[in-house]
Amino acid sequence: MKLISQNRRAKHDYEILSKWEAGIILTGAEVKSAKLGHVNLKGSYVVPHKNGLLLINCHISPYQKAGHSQKTYNPVRNRKLLIHQAELKKIAGRLGGQNSGLTLVPLSVYNKKGFLKIEFGLGKGRKKYDKRQLIKKREAKRRISRAIKGK
Repeated sequence: MKLISQNRRAKHDYEILSKWEAGIILTGAEVKSAKLGHVNLKGSYVVPHKNGLLLINCHISPYQKAGHSQKTYNPVRNRKLLIHQAELKKIAGRLGGQNSGLTLVPLSVYNKKGFLKIEFGLGKGRKKYDKRQLIKKREAKRRISRAIKGK
């Protein structure tokens, strides 16, 4: 499994409650560009759509050697995700109802056995003070571990 792109900001901005893996429907030039690492997940999200999921606002740069198809290429087009119906029902159940304020956030894109996969999670947005508390806890753990190593 080769990591292609990672959304580091997602773990800072959201508390990830659960994770799923899905395939992405891409064109041939997009696959080649993505395998070269030209994927940006910043600001992207996943939404339920009819009988599937859509990846919105994910930027995949055009492949340089693609030729004629670059003139009409849209790097931030919506891309359909491939996921089993049973998982889709679980996700829809978690998103609806009492759990308002939850978002499907893409976490990483990777190559698994020759196929491009995306890992996304169900995230609850963190407030500014939650982020500060998280940073304080992390720094306290670092100080403690440094003090123990120093002895």
